[in-house]
Order: sequence, then structure tokens, then C-alpha cells
Amino acid sequence: MATATMTETDKDTRTLVEYRKEGNIAIFLLSDPPANTYTHEMMRQLDECILRARFDTEVQCIVIRGAGEKFFSAGANIKMLNEADPVFKYYFCLHANETLSRLEQTPKLVIAAINGHCVGGGLEIAMAADIRIARAEAGKIGLPEVNLGVLPGTGGTQRLARIVGKAKAIELMVTGRSFSFEEAQSMGLVTAVLPKDDWWDNVMLYAQQFTLPNKASMAVGHIKRSVVSGMEMSFESSLTLERELQNLLFKSQDAKEGIAAYVEKRQPVFKGK
Repeated sequence: MATATMTETDKDTRTLVEYRKEGNIAIFLLSDPPANTYTHEMMRQLDECILRARFDTEVQCIVIRGAGEKFFSAGANIKMLNEADPVFKYYFCLHANETLSRLEQTPKLVIAAINGHCVGGGLEIAMAADIRIARAEAGKIGLPEVNLGVLPGTGGTQRLARIVGKAKAIELMVTGRSFSFEEAQSMGLVTAVLPKDDWWDNVMLYAQQFTLPNKASMAVGHIKRSVVSGMEMSFESSLTLERELQNLLFKSQDAKEGIAAYVEKRQPVFKGK
């Protein structure tokens, strides 16, 4: 029976995903210069950061970015893939799928802050986020795996089709071309392209609007859950999920505050309860 072969890259003991908090926002920094390519070890660290943010009741929004100015991430480390046997590569992709699904299913808003080139598996990470904010003139975006004789194997074929539509997704993947953030925005793949000056400060300002006391964090999380889970259900089942989540929100203090503030013509002060 074939067994998966671990490579030296997978024994890396460096911190490849840095975790820090600014207020109610958790920041994940993909950090393996020069291109922030990911190995199995980086994906394991990303998985751990996702779980850490999930269990932290203070965290209401997650922002993921790449280290440096040139790359968000260039995807999977090709040297690692070249050295690993097919069994290892299969489980590597399986774990990456599980990690990105965990990110997508986390009931907290996730923003991919695309600070540079975002290609291959890097785009697959970004597509598991809820919102993608790119830095103007900072790089290209795309899924070029076909040029290596493979397909985008950590959710790329499925998430891209759900975001831009079947025909456009197929065209982008079979050509393997990279394109500008502005073109990505025109097809709904990127939410916004912000000017490069003060870009990071503006990303954080953008993220803060979804945290307490500006927004009811429970409502934000339940909206995400209703959309993400509902899209995988029949329409009638998704309406049932929506009603149940709404019922939970109606019982919350924040809903009472929001409705009362509207009647009293004042700004609500949400507490996440």
C-alpha cells in the first residue's frame, strides 16, 4: 500500500501564518517570502488560526493578507508538489479543502485583503473569504493551473463557478490567463479595488464597519451563515434556515436595540448579545 511521503518543507517549524488582533478584528498574515506560497505546514497553521478566531468571542471579523507588498499568495509551493508522491498530494489537497471550507463556514465575516499577485491556490484562499478587497496596481489575479497540466484543486473549480458563473469560470481556467484586479471587479470576483496609498488603513476601516458597536455581530454572522449554507440547499430548505436564524435574532438584545433605535430616531448601540 502506498504511503504519503513528507518533504522537508512540511517539517518547517517557522511561523508561516502570523496571527494578531486589532480590536475586534483578527488578522492572518500569510508569510513565506518571496511569494507566500503555501506548503502543508502553512495550511495547517492557517487551519489553526481559523479555529483560534472561531473560538475567540472578541473576534467579529477576520482579515487575511500576504506579507510584503508583491504577493497575497502565489498558491501551492511547486517545489513541494514536485517532491511529494501522489498519495501525499491527494491528502494535501484534501486538508486544504477542509481548511478553506472551515474558513468559509466560520460564522464571522472574512475579508481577503489582496495586497499583491493572487494566483492559483492564493486565489482559492481568497475565494473562500466573503469579501475580496484588492490594492490598485499591485498585481494580477487568476487560476493558471492548466499550464501545469492540473486543475485548481482546492476549491477553485467550484467556488469560481459560483462567483462568476459556469461559462466564465471555465473560460478563465482553461486559458489559465492572469488578469487585472479591475477586470476581476467587473465580473464580481473582487469586491473593490482601493487606491494603493493608505490601502491597508482603508481596508481596516472597511472591516471595522462590520464590528461592534457599528453592526450587530450576531446579525452579520447569521446573514453569512444563511447565504453560505442556503446556497447549497433547495430553495425551500434555505428559506427554512433563514426563518430559523431570523427567529434567533428576534430574541437577541441587539434586535431589540436596533428596532427601538429606529423608532426613536437614534443610532443603535449594539453589544453582540
